[in-house]
Amino acid sequence: MDPAEESLRQAGELRLVVGRLLRRMRSERGFPLGQAAVLNRLDREGATSIGALATAEGVRPQSMAQLVTELERIGLTSRSTDPADGRRVLVALTPAGNAALVEERRERDGWLATALERECSATERRALDRVLPALGRIAELPPS
Repeated sequence: MDPAEESLRQAGELRLVVGRLLRRMRSERGFPLGQAAVLNRLDREGATSIGALATAEGVRPQSMAQLVTELERIGLTSRSTDPADGRRVLVALTPAGNAALVEERRERDGWLATALERECSATERRALDRVLPALGRIAELPPS
């Protein structure tokens, strides 16, 4: 098989496996997908507006406002006035939101660590260590 065909084969297999793994990981989550996406984004990027969250997540601002209201109702986010622009409202993680996110990650990572130990040989885990940097670089490529 020539290198281009091999790359296409690997790309197809990787897409399928990563998709299945993501679906499995989502089933281990404590938060619904939309809530988890917002909480993770606020954790990574800090306080931001509902409009910016909506744009980043590819949803309508009205939908994001509903999601943020629900997260605020359960105490995971809070709203405050932007000190630089008093007309703008910022959404941020609360300490409870941060703690819930840390706990969810711990549980999800624990599940995956157990699965790796149970299902992968030491040789396979070492191979995973070698390929993770390349997958990380691919994940960071700008959209085409």
